Amino acid sequence: MQQLLALIRDVPDFPRPGVIFKDITPLLADPAGLAMAVELMANPFRGKGVELVVGAESRGFIFGTAVAQALSAGFVPVRKPGKLPRPTIGVEYALEYGADRVEIHEDAIRRGQRVLLVDDVVATGGTMHACVQLIDRLGGVLLGASVLIEIGFLQGRQATRLGDSLHAALRF
Repeated sequence: MQQLLALIRDVPDFPRPGVIFKDITPLLADPAGLAMAVELMANPFRGKGVELVVGAESRGFIFGTAVAQALSAGFVPVRKPGKLPRPTIGVEYALEYGADRVEIHEDAIRRGQRVLLVDDVVATGGTMHACVQLIDRLGGVLLGASVLIEIGFLQGRQATRLGDSLHAALRF
């Protein structure tokens, strides 16, 4: 864990004063660190029958596709409005710095498909909770969620309503 922690930089006052941003770009640039992060995120869900990994724009794409490959599953992107080419459903949500909306193709998940939600960080939990709502609306069976980092004091785990089915490789 110390190896991974050493690859994450704190950037004060980004994107606004008072916020300490967890910069994962050094971890992404380190082959061993990236491989370890993906394994730590995927391992709790091995043998659980994951069929699809859902990842939110944009860093959820990075870890989501890698975890999907590790679990021999497909990948489904959740994007900001207007980025997906076919009909979508969407959810608006609050985040640390305002409000946003995410969308998914309306046919991205078949009813009953076993889904794992993946993102880089759970902070306040707004994005993750919105993704949970999209998965539910499409009839996916959410097996859990996996993140690289959980920022505990922001209580995002509670906002996601995932409880123990939310796995975090690292906690701050």
